[in-house]
Amino acid sequence: MLQVQNLRKAYGATAVLEDISFVLNDGERVGLIGPNGTGKSTLLRCLVGEEQADAGRIVLSPAGARIGYLPQAFAESDRRPFEEVVEEAAANSRLRAEAVLAGLGLVDVDPAKPVRELSGGQKTRLGLATLLLAEPDVLLLDEPTNHLDVEALEWLENFVSHYRGAVLLVSHDRVFLDATVDRVLYLDPETRTVSSYVGGYRDFAEARAHERELQQQSWKRQQEYVHQVRADVGRLKSEARSIENSTTARQPGLRKFARRKAAVAKSRERKLERYLASDERVERPRQRWPINLRFGDPPSGSQVMLRCEDVAFGYPGGPDLFEHVSFDVRYGQRLALVGPNGSGKTTLLRLMAGELQPRAGRIQLGPSARLGVMSQEQETLDPRLTVLETVLRERPMSEQDARSFLPFFLFYGDSVFKSVAACSLGERSRLQLARLVLQGCNLLLLDEPINHLDVESREHFEAALDAFEGSIVVVAHDRAFLRSFTRHMLELREGAAILFM
Repeated sequence: MLQVQNLRKAYGATAVLEDISFVLNDGERVGLIGPNGTGKSTLLRCLVGEEQADAGRIVLSPAGARIGYLPQAFAESDRRPFEEVVEEAAANSRLRAEAVLAGLGLVDVDPAKPVRELSGGQKTRLGLATLLLAEPDVLLLDEPTNHLDVEALEWLENFVSHYRGAVLLVSHDRVFLDATVDRVLYLDPETRTVSSYVGGYRDFAEARAHERELQQQSWKRQQEYVHQVRADVGRLKSEARSIENSTTARQPGLRKFARRKAAVAKSRERKLERYLASDERVERPRQRWPINLRFGDPPSGSQVMLRCEDVAFGYPGGPDLFEHVSFDVRYGQRLALVGPNGSGKTTLLRLMAGELQPRAGRIQLGPSARLGVMSQEQETLDPRLTVLETVLRERPMSEQDARSFLPFFLFYGDSVFKSVAACSLGERSRLQLARLVLQGCNLLLLDEPINHLDVESREHFEAALDAFEGSIVVVAHDRAFLRSFTRHMLELREGAAILFM
């Protein structure tokens, strides 16, 4: 169906993709994963012709086969009304359009609303709807699960799993990958090539762990060999010098023996140098945790860090989003806010942060609560500041200390002088995490904190939160994250709140 042969792409002197080769068969569902910045989106753009590869071939068969592509940012500036976009996509199947819109939670969208004014989640779902209605032979999906609630995720899982054509999707959602794909392509950040693994994400993770274990064992044997050879070389050289220093020219036999020892030492040394410079050498395994989150010891907290008492809220001119919401967040507790998109999860989080005021009821922080807020839209960041200036505002430190701190969040060299406005969404997420580390907070309010993080970064973020002793309230749709993160959930649905303990 789709063949990619020796594809290469570079920007200036920086290679993004090197010798990429794989085949996507008819009816196959494949996940493309790898750390942020490795070129996954670039590869998809090359496949659909939005960017030109520097070398290699892309072959789509049979003749007339069609590719459908959903980018991460869909219709950002589209002024057309929602209804027009849907009607154009559903020209051949109005009934099918209704089913797709219902499955993606778009039936209540104002038909006259311009697409560019839709929320990020609505744009993503509209892009999916137009793509699925067109029924292309090959689907290329770039982060299709972003901004989808659990119900829409489950609907999309079912659709992708039963799609008649081939699917290549970029996703960091581990549960989604396990439910939908038959194979995983891993884009390696070091080699810029892809490796293929049979199965879903769990199978891939187990295979990678086994590979790292084998590499660790090989590297350990190599180091033992290198240590032994160097010890032998050192011993032979020492013996040769000892004989040379303890003999005279009248003892030519002994000196000849010493020279032979020195020659053997030199030969072994050169052989070791050739080995270490060859392809046979085993690299030390790298545990790729792109972000190093050290929240440190939080300040001591009171038993109740936050209390909501009979809270109700609605935006001016509209009905209440929810009412009679009551719960406590105790010290050390993890609480997840869940529910369909539009149910008010982010609004409730903003009420907790003091950015909004309830129509009724009250929200009270504990006396020792120190808030750390990570927003979904990243408005807590000042776009006029540089990355370096942002962290320097959080804690008194020298510029040198700040530049030593930022590489833990993948800001190296001159990238620390990049403005926040010029940062990608993933870079802004990492910068927000860096700010939380510096704030020394004991109550975290996190709105979709892992939305723009790759799989390994998500797993590391989970580990960091496990080590955090304070309280956390989080809005998230990543089911793997929610399962590992908390047993306490507050579900907002149809104006009511239900607490699950």
